[in-house]
Amino acid sequence: MGLLRGVRVLAVELYGAGPFGTQALADLGAEVIKIENPNEGGDVARSLGPYFEPGMGETASSLFFQSFNRNKRSLALDLGSPEGHAVFLDLAKGADAVACNLRGDVPAKLGITYEHLAPVNPRIVCAFLSAYGREGSRAAWPGYDYLIQAEAGYFALNGEPDSPPSRFGLSIVDFMTGYAMALALVAGVLQARGSGRGRDVDVALYDVGLANLSYLAAWAANAGHRTERLPRSAHPSLVPCQLFRTSDGWIYIMANKERFFPDLCEALGVPELASDPRYRSFADRLANRTALAERLDAAFGARTTAAWLERLQGRVPAAPVQNMAAALGSAFTAERGMMVEATAPGGEALRLLGSPFRAGEPVTPEPAPVLGRDTDTLLAEAGYDAARIAELRRNGTVG
Repeated sequence: MGLLRGVRVLAVELYGAGPFGTQALADLGAEVIKIENPNEGGDVARSLGPYFEPGMGETASSLFFQSFNRNKRSLALDLGSPEGHAVFLDLAKGADAVACNLRGDVPAKLGITYEHLAPVNPRIVCAFLSAYGREGSRAAWPGYDYLIQAEAGYFALNGEPDSPPSRFGLSIVDFMTGYAMALALVAGVLQARGSGRGRDVDVALYDVGLANLSYLAAWAANAGHRTERLPRSAHPSLVPCQLFRTSDGWIYIMANKERFFPDLCEALGVPELASDPRYRSFADRLANRTALAERLDAAFGARTTAAWLERLQGRVPAAPVQNMAAALGSAFTAERGMMVEATAPGGEALRLLGSPFRAGEPVTPEPAPVLGRDTDTLLAEAGYDAARIAELRRNGTVG
């Protein structure tokens, strides 16, 4: 998949959000060069457990690390040293963009903002992902996904009404902000290729966390509505849209168009509910949510989840409630090609989730690289001879 073939990105990144975004760029064909400090063991994610696959190499065996860094190259470079910064400037001359997810006040200290790089490459785009932005009262604050979820209102929206506030089950703010950074970077490169001038572009976990509130925020800001947690993960206004217990588990129903409700009633064997004045419209059903749920509960309890899915498929939006193992192993996941094998140079294979992008020929996934795998090659491409590379390695600038 070569939509971004020919785009070179220098990724000064660690942990999750930034690497998730640059992995998307790599999946789309960009050349992503992951820059890590060899004197600190590289990205901290390389050592994160508890699960490892030794066949991927000592510094790339973490399954957490493998989940964020496929299809990338690795350059071990001490960017904080004067010689390391000089090497970075040489690399920046031939790059389209820098992607960085360090703390908000760090990029300027490292000299990797557009102001610092424009003298060697006026077309370069510098995309920054931070917790709270690179300016303002929190620029120097460290921050993580769960903190943003707590402060931006997610905890207050998740879980049952009588349970403690609950986080989303995934680091969803990290992932959404990673995609936002990737989008901003590509937009910046597109503009720079037309104008000849790059720029800084910024995204922050806090901003994306708030932006995700979308229509709930509009309701709160303009109508004073406070969205409350509802039983069984119900929608705040559309009914029926919630969990229902079947004879062997749970099913989620989203009758989010008026035409779906009569079809649902017919499939459940209770067609009379569709003409009941209490349930004729969304407004009626919202006003009588509890009574309707009791009637639907009784119907759903008569059959298995699989039986209801067979009846409802293609007619009413419905999904089984599965654990992760069932989701990964499902026939539809296989049909979509969303589980792939990445093969290491030694022949060891690793099962990973595939790219969600569909655009022409798919990329053959390559496992995340061991630390410094591409250092010599990249430096040679930048014009460094063997003697200079050896000197940089001796003084700890590269690894």
